[in-house]
Amino acid sequence: VEHRVRAGVLEQGTVDLLTEAGVGDRMHREGLVHHGIELRFDGVGHRIPLSDLAGGKVIVVYGQTEIVKDLIAARLDSGAPLYFEAEDVSLHDIDSAAPSVRFRHEGADHELRCDVIAGCDGFHGVSRRALPQDRLQIFEREYPFAWLGILAEAPPASEELVYTRHERGFALASLRSPERARLYIQVHPDETLDEWPDARIWEEMRRRFTTRDGDWQLNEGPVLDRLIAPMRSFVAEPMRHGRLFLAGDAAHIVPATGAKGLNLAIADVRVLAEALIDFYRSGDGAGLDAYSETCLRRVWRAQHFSWWMTSMLHVAEGDPFGAQLMRSQLQYVVSSEAAATTLAENYVGLTNIPTRALSGP
Repeated sequence: VEHRVRAGVLEQGTVDLLTEAGVGDRMHREGLVHHGIELRFDGVGHRIPLSDLAGGKVIVVYGQTEIVKDLIAARLDSGAPLYFEAEDVSLHDIDSAAPSVRFRHEGADHELRCDVIAGCDGFHGVSRRALPQDRLQIFEREYPFAWLGILAEAPPASEELVYTRHERGFALASLRSPERARLYIQVHPDETLDEWPDARIWEEMRRRFTTRDGDWQLNEGPVLDRLIAPMRSFVAEPMRHGRLFLAGDAAHIVPATGAKGLNLAIADVRVLAEALIDFYRSGDGAGLDAYSETCLRRVWRAQHFSWWMTSMLHVAEGDPFGAQLMRSQLQYVVSSEAAATTLAENYVGLTNIPTRALSGP
């Protein structure tokens, strides 16, 4: 988990929470603060000034892998237990006031007796499956395209993210550091990495990022990592049953276009943490009772934004009418301050989550 390359566009609220929780020092030293993004279509780039349109808020480019490293280090420093490679994990008695987690670790059986279980174990984990399936409602959508992403040992060609709609498909120029670029292009979901040697990847990226004046140059270098990721939307409701609370990918997945996956997970955890503080300080369970409803309001807003960005920037085969609609939408976003503000507010993160401090006993 400390080596797998993952996304890393952090909303203002995520940055604030990591800082408040005492795990943001390295993020502030190494993270790249961005005040805008570029939308590029018809060979012309248009800057969206995020901070100007969203009350001074910023985004910070800092890899999810780096956050994982910081959280693991903080956990180890605390002296609290941390288990990797646990096997045969199962949840029990989640309807009771004393649920438990059973698992095998290093050949020994363990049982954790809990007040509350936070199911933060991802889409393929056991937590969501532990909910009564007749009470779980699933909403999902599969998109007819995927992302081919690479991490390259090459200086980023732009100091800000560049989202491109090209007749051949979507492309995104992102970055992980001043020396490493993170780049994506739209491909078919059934394509494989074997079909995309380095030379073909770079050739396709040059085509899609080309500007009319030809001034923008893509920096190329050795490819350090690559993947093909399908695009999908998924929501499981409710996010709570009994004393089990789902968070992050265990409950929802969004297309990467809106840069919301990691940020949604951290927003879930904040809501749950604040509810637990109330529960342990005063016995007030109102926050826990409202957890699912509170989180799902943000989840569905992020789902809509991610769907909107995905639809606007990707090319669907055999849909020339839709292509013209999306081109019109892009023209409106870059020419209307109101439309650009909607994009900016959603991109940097809406402020409809609790902001009470997490410090204290």
